[in-house]
Amino acid sequence: VAALAAPSAQAGRLDDVKKAGVLHCGIALSNPGYAFNNDKGEIVGFDVDQCHALAAAIFGDPSKVKLTRMNLKTAFASLPAGSVDVLTHRFTWTFTRDVGTGMDYTRPMVFDGQGFIVKKSLGVKKLSELSGATICLAQGTTTELNVADYFRTHNMTYKSVSFASQEQASDAYAAGRCDVYSNDSFSLRTHRTAYPNPDDHVILDEIISKEPIGPMVAQGDDNWRDLVFWTMNALLAAEEDRVNQANVDDMRKNSKNPEVQRLLGVTEDFGGKLGLSKDWAYNAIKAVGNYGDMWERWLGPKTKIGAKRGLNALWKDGGEMMSPPFR
Repeated sequence: VAALAAPSAQAGRLDDVKKAGVLHCGIALSNPGYAFNNDKGEIVGFDVDQCHALAAAIFGDPSKVKLTRMNLKTAFASLPAGSVDVLTHRFTWTFTRDVGTGMDYTRPMVFDGQGFIVKKSLGVKKLSELSGATICLAQGTTTELNVADYFRTHNMTYKSVSFASQEQASDAYAAGRCDVYSNDSFSLRTHRTAYPNPDDHVILDEIISKEPIGPMVAQGDDNWRDLVFWTMNALLAAEEDRVNQANVDDMRKNSKNPEVQRLLGVTEDFGGKLGLSKDWAYNAIKAVGNYGDMWERWLGPKTKIGAKRGLNALWKDGGEMMSPPFR
């Protein structure tokens, strides 16, 4: 039985990815902190790191990634069609996206909520003052639906100015085509950094929705979903166990923690159950660090985004982030 398990584990999408020699990853069009061009013209960010972690887990080489920027419509069509292997784009996990669309979510990598940004000169302090406002929104998004629900529930009126993508909606707001721009709160922070005068804009404190966001895969390949799910968990487990990009070699060699030994392939071959090498999780952590490393690198207080962890802190620090046990 054991001899037959390995070939079956590698069937499907993983086998296709290995044959192609590259992981095809769909990402956001342009989103500072998550997926954007650095000074060298390289596409980098929190969502891009997830792609590199998966490539490292599969190939032992984080560079074996093909990144394709996609809007909502092309992304949702491309994943079931097999044009991309995984989406790390910032799409909220909802019932209607997860059921009947040919797509599966894996796990939340960011817990967010929808907020609003307005020009400081308007003097707006709270959402109740936005009745009658013109709001820039992206078509076909949860953002658009949440605004409709909220304003209807609170007997408020608004005028929607719709665009094909969040990027276009943000640019239109910055150009003065509407009073307000609404998006996930962390994304509002990232977009504000790109405005000519970021300090001229204020993000209101109120949040109107819950937005769990994480990698998506095509439905129907349980092993591929497990691979993406557990690679993301490995990054979280590493932070829980204080394994990071700088100390992972030392921890693999010297840690006496049984879970660390299992995670890094010292005492267990969990990778073999996924069709990967024994050191798959070690390779992922070595490539991008743990979850906290990624957060601090792209989103944390020392970045232009300046985001606090909040719900994205580890469970033992009062947040919602945890990995199922590696055992």
